[in-house]
Amino acid sequence: MNILFTPARIGPVEIKNRIVMPPMTTRTADDEGFVTEDCIAYYLARVHGGTGLITVEMAAPEKAGRHRRREVGIYDDRFTPGLRRLVDVIHRGGAKASIQLGHAGGHTRIDICGETPIAPSAIAHPVYETTFETIVPQRMTLARIQETIAAFVTAARRAQAAGFDCVEIHAAHGYLISQFHAPFENRRTDEYGASLENRARFGLDVLRAVKSALPDLAVVYRLSVEDFFPGGLPFSEGRQIAIWAAAAGADALHISAGHYRSRPSAQVVLPPMTYPDATFLDYAADVKRRVGVPIIAVGRLGDPATAERAVSQGKADFIALGRTLIADPQWAEKVRRGEPIRRCLSCNTCINEMRGGARIGCVVNGAAGRETIFVAPQPPRGERIAVIGAGPAGLTYASLVAEGNSVTVFEKKPQAGGALRSAAKAPLFQEVEADQRSFARYIADLVAACEAHGVKFRLETDATVSPGSLMPFDCIVIATGAEYRFGLAPFANWLLDTGLARAPGIAHLFKSSAVRDWFYFKARRGTAPRFRHLARPDQRVIVIGDAAGAGKSKEAIASAFEAALLGREAEVSL
Repeated sequence: MNILFTPARIGPVEIKNRIVMPPMTTRTADDEGFVTEDCIAYYLARVHGGTGLITVEMAAPEKAGRHRRREVGIYDDRFTPGLRRLVDVIHRGGAKASIQLGHAGGHTRIDICGETPIAPSAIAHPVYETTFETIVPQRMTLARIQETIAAFVTAARRAQAAGFDCVEIHAAHGYLISQFHAPFENRRTDEYGASLENRARFGLDVLRAVKSALPDLAVVYRLSVEDFFPGGLPFSEGRQIAIWAAAAGADALHISAGHYRSRPSAQVVLPPMTYPDATFLDYAADVKRRVGVPIIAVGRLGDPATAERAVSQGKADFIALGRTLIADPQWAEKVRRGEPIRRCLSCNTCINEMRGGARIGCVVNGAAGRETIFVAPQPPRGERIAVIGAGPAGLTYASLVAEGNSVTVFEKKPQAGGALRSAAKAPLFQEVEADQRSFARYIADLVAACEAHGVKFRLETDATVSPGSLMPFDCIVIATGAEYRFGLAPFANWLLDTGLARAPGIAHLFKSSAVRDWFYFKARRGTAPRFRHLARPDQRVIVIGDAAGAGKSKEAIASAFEAALLGREAEVSL
């Protein structure tokens, strides 16, 4: 028995397995913060995938604490019916439900929350929410501190009234409680500032107040134990706060790290692909040795073997999978059955686009944030399907239609992966530094998922040279990607294969959005017109991905989802 699939408790709540979905803002709520059908469908997909504990995204206990537009609301009683409906759906699916109570503090703006932001001290805060602004929040008086503590308690009451099994108090990543922890952001000299005991007091007061008012409600305390910037909270102090939180009544500690002021960048909060697996696990293991409550670990734990070892070796009691469950909502069920997963690339497109105002999405999961569109999929059945091209779009399509069909993938190169292998050699993928190992794991598992469902691969086979090989099929899927114009292909491949694209001067050039836009999009064109003639008149032809027109990987893979599950073909640009 894989220990990940054994039950465990958080306070009074028994959870069927050790897999936790942590809170990540989705923007699936409406403008006011009410739960929508899209919101329910998003969380339900992860419930159906076997996740044991679903943590609904950060919800502010008072209006001044709202940090994003279209985040779920809990600061008023009028949100309770929608939250109750969401909880009921989660429970009916067999999972337990939690919600994160998080206050933005100085990390919001009046145009977002509708009120003057508050913080431990009136210092400048850089706030990026669709646009970038620097604001100076209002310093909290002692009376205002007590008002906010009371708001946390009231919000927790609403959560319990809605049926949540747990609440998670957000003391991480540069939001209000975390701001009290960091000397740089907390310049106070009263009982809530200066010494570590005083800086920790506000968050622990919130924790004690919630536990005192609602003793039967499980409370998780999520804590950044290391801020990674001068003037932030160092681990020696973060560990001590974790110990105090356990003593103050936390039923579990969710150990994270990072802050929006982190160096070299705030990306460390969600460690991108160049960071090692289990980035923060040693922090969790250190805390676990010193406390008697369950520990939830987080941070690049999506590799099944890594996740299993984290628990079996006693470094954590639960693992939290954020981006992993965006990429593959079925992660838990697939791991339980011993099937290949859809790997998260750790490219942070999900969070970076969300910060820019978009709904949550994913490069490798075209259904993420759009679950209602795919609620009644209609994949083909009983067909013989040829997929030309083993890039990410072709592999995704094949994996999605493999069950119930006979699928063969043709690829002229000796290995699958297509242009994604080249993208791995560039300085940046999306907005993070590229790492070839992340892409290799994703491709390997996608190929394995295809093979596990009977997909056949014909590598080193050029369909244009042997078009007769396509004759037996009912459907031809053109997933041949894009090609460079102007004879640029040898030059582009040379830059990437030799590593020159990562050389300091050239890498700086290729990080320019204008250069990247020209090099990856305007200088390339879709290849579909060159392959359409290979099909007989009675064969159905579907074009997906960059074969229709040069674009980004996210859009290419999304087109594969739409073609496979909805029957939609990409529009070909000539």
